[in-house]
Amino acid sequence: MKSMENHEDMAAMPAMPTEPERSDMQRAKGADESVHVANVPINTNTLAESAISLGMPDNVSSIPLDVVTVPSRPARTISAQATQTEVVPESESEEAQESVAQQSSAQEASAQQQATVPPRAPWYAFATPALGKIVRWASRLSRHGGSALPGQVIERFDRGFLARTLAELPYGVVLVSGTNGKTTTTRMVASVLESLGLRVFTNPTGSNFTRGVVSALLGEVDLKGRLDADIAVLELDEAYAVHFVKQFRPRYSLLLNVMRDQLDRFGEIDNTARLLSHVAQATSGTVVLNREDARIAHLAADVPHDTKVAYFGLVNSLRVFFPSDDDMHASDMAQDESNAADRSASVRTGSDVFASARSGMPAPGVRDTGSPRLNLGRAAFESTAQPADVVLKHVGDHEAEFLIDGRAVNTSVKLEGVYNLFNAAAALAVVRAVAADSADSAADNAGDGDSAGDNDRAINASDERLMRALAQVTPAFGRGEVIDVNGTPVELLLVKNPMGFRLSLASFPPENHDTMIAICDEYADGRDMSWLWDVDFGSLRGEGVAMVSGTRAWDMALRLEYDQVPVGQTDTDLEQSVERFVTANPGRPKHMYCTYTAMLRARSALSHIAQVADAGVGH
Repeated sequence: MKSMENHEDMAAMPAMPTEPERSDMQRAKGADESVHVANVPINTNTLAESAISLGMPDNVSSIPLDVVTVPSRPARTISAQATQTEVVPESESEEAQESVAQQSSAQEASAQQQATVPPRAPWYAFATPALGKIVRWASRLSRHGGSALPGQVIERFDRGFLARTLAELPYGVVLVSGTNGKTTTTRMVASVLESLGLRVFTNPTGSNFTRGVVSALLGEVDLKGRLDADIAVLELDEAYAVHFVKQFRPRYSLLLNVMRDQLDRFGEIDNTARLLSHVAQATSGTVVLNREDARIAHLAADVPHDTKVAYFGLVNSLRVFFPSDDDMHASDMAQDESNAADRSASVRTGSDVFASARSGMPAPGVRDTGSPRLNLGRAAFESTAQPADVVLKHVGDHEAEFLIDGRAVNTSVKLEGVYNLFNAAAALAVVRAVAADSADSAADNAGDGDSAGDNDRAINASDERLMRALAQVTPAFGRGEVIDVNGTPVELLLVKNPMGFRLSLASFPPENHDTMIAICDEYADGRDMSWLWDVDFGSLRGEGVAMVSGTRAWDMALRLEYDQVPVGQTDTDLEQSVERFVTANPGRPKHMYCTYTAMLRARSALSHIAQVADAGVGH
């Protein structure tokens, strides 16, 4: 099955801007009259960013990502709605540079204003909800088209539908983005807000492109286009988050992390951070940032002066279990092949690591790698750490302890995996931001002598209520979801980049389980599977992998062979492999590690032999 979020209308793609003509550089009446032009570096990451501002599809693989080093770097200013890149040589006067900066600021303000005010409805807008529902019904009936097809149709038919509908929400929109943890964190935020009494709209399927959001809206609005909700909590892909904020400014943004992921789509990690900076710039209320990820924490500098910033984080003893992308690669480079056995017991994988995380103690095998964050308690990191609103303090067996404004609170949890508990700290931070704004609004209305309506009441987000709500959150589909197959628990674990795979292996010990790995390379997965070589599979040596499948099954089998992990069967027929795997060894628990489209196909195959919850993806 091919992913249904995969192709933009290439015919509608604007042409990339060409490099300015340089013929003037060659014009000279003589040696004394030659025209001097400063050398201008060509930063192709900036070109990629500019392409996105032009409305280009998120697949920017055709754009090279290396910086061409040329002497003399001029100042550059690129507005969110720019149609060309303005280059201001350093030799120009301060007045000229200030004029360009003012012009850019005006363009940014104009773009933000356009995203704040909903577009006027076209005369045929009355037909939008009915058309969308018909397409949605037909695609689900035919089991063809996926969760995004109705949104794709409506985006072409009525481009303002998304912004007009969301503009009616009294509490606005919470936008969740980042490399890892978007779907589960979105589910947590939505679940907790619902527990606090709000009516929440969300996109629960993990279809995190704008068309996926539109498709989800079509399932909730009535025939007049009205949405019965107080607030929207939306997961968005890093690239499509940029498209979204051009249409509508979120009131709250939760930015989780940046890791090397789908290099064929996003380019290098710094480019991904630049994409998220657009989200920070467009947020009108509060931006919640991960203080443990330097690239995310630095986005505070991009937040508008009238927008608040909050942080979530970790205590020292848990930071080792969440290395940044730079930490991970520094650790890899510091350890050569002779240390392979030590690596399998280090921070990256293994049941010992998760057991250590549960006790809150440092993991075995961790040593000085030259990374300031991996060396616990390093003053260099402590001196730059931002105070966090919510901090994950301790991880236990289905329990967690947090520091909220310095107060220790704890709760039981249904979620699996230490990384999901860090996501819980992020969710709690953004929920508290929503509650704080509701309290301010209620106080303002009371001061004005107005009677508070249902949407002006203060949300009671006491620590006790937050912990009770968090305790009820269950895993998102395919993210630790457990499906019962004739008495055999089968746990689906989404993996899509090195860090996510490493954390999953660390959080779900393979002992006494059968393991299957399914790797596909459809557009939604990312075509480049070379990231599998950045994952240490040493923890699987003891139990082995019973089944390897997917379109890239043989690549995965080869990768496991290099880590000396025994493989039972390898078969590219994913549906047949799933059935053979889950029916073998009845009663023995099973782990299935899947890329995104492999997970969708696996759920579809399981639905023929077991009860599988409808995730709304047309299968």
